[in-house]
Amino acid sequence: MDLDFTPDQEAFRAEARAWLDAHVPAVPLPSLETAEGFAAHRVWEAQLAADRWSVVSWPEEYGGRGVDIVRWLVFEEEYYAAGAPGRVGQNGINLLAPTLFDHGTHEQRARVLPPMATGEVVWAQAWSEPEAGSDLASLTSRAVRTGGGWLLSGQKTWSSRAAFADRAFGLFRSEQNAPKPHQGLTYLMFDLRAPGVTVRPIGRLDGRPAFAELFLDEVFVPDEDVIGEPGQGWRVAMSTAGNERGLTLRSPGRFLAAADRLLNLWRAQGSSQAARDQVADAVIGARAYQLFTYANASRFLDGESIGPESSINKVFWSEYDIALHETALELLGEEGELTDTDWSEGYVFSLAGPIYAGTNEIQRDIIAERLLGLPKGRR
Repeated sequence: MDLDFTPDQEAFRAEARAWLDAHVPAVPLPSLETAEGFAAHRVWEAQLAADRWSVVSWPEEYGGRGVDIVRWLVFEEEYYAAGAPGRVGQNGINLLAPTLFDHGTHEQRARVLPPMATGEVVWAQAWSEPEAGSDLASLTSRAVRTGGGWLLSGQKTWSSRAAFADRAFGLFRSEQNAPKPHQGLTYLMFDLRAPGVTVRPIGRLDGRPAFAELFLDEVFVPDEDVIGEPGQGWRVAMSTAGNERGLTLRSPGRFLAAADRLLNLWRAQGSSQAARDQVADAVIGARAYQLFTYANASRFLDGESIGPESSINKVFWSEYDIALHETALELLGEEGELTDTDWSEGYVFSLAGPIYAGTNEIQRDIIAERLLGLPKGRR
């Protein structure tokens, strides 16, 4: 395997770095979990899109640059190294868009993707339900056939970005008597401001509404907003989940930048031998994740797709993120415990990593059964 970048890839890196140096706000934007911050991040998305940096891997007709996955990883490394703002369009760009590329129609891609790229339309993920937990197939929200479309009813919860987002995507049960829970599901997009939709923000410990629960009462959705075939939603959803757990949700650039910050913190604070070893582990872990991801990218370029191997990614980065932040808080000592810092905020967020995007317990079951060929465990 050749681990060196080509001259073209290095040129792309230099172009991205120069643009980010010139455009990343000198003062961090307000939290995107506030109305003010959400609006400010929409403006940032539009700024990225104006120079085609919002969705670099998409085809040019939808606002991208049509670059391959290696250049996308390079861009991500430069983006996080520059300390650029968090992406308010993440759910749409990283989850819904790949699903539309795989299963959507040309009309859906032409209608949905351009305003997603500019931040004009921000999407929420509406998968979780109060009684479904990690067992997505046990969902009960339903889609009932009506003239020209569907009527959605039920409740979704822990919907990321839904407090301020414009639209959402999710799975609904369209066949009540399907023989198995994962059959008879349909994947739909819907407007969060449509009649019959109630959005109730859920506050985090800091009071900011990072999530919301959605109540749907016969919300009309036209046929044009069904992704894939009705009743085949599970197959479409697994495509979304593979992208979420695999490459797109947590690119290595995020952890390489965090490991660099941790190294700088250690140099400034000094530490015990034990903490020094933890810092070394964090730096090595970020580098290992980077190399593993580039190996997956090579498989992509060779025509393969992400399968259950994405569960390895998810378990690794979610547990690595916690360990990295715990090390930072140890270095900070009392300051880390008693004051609000990027590290303390990042630590609180990292604790959710083993839960969202499919719990790590579920991911370990997938690894055991589908990769190692072990018998199914008790559920």
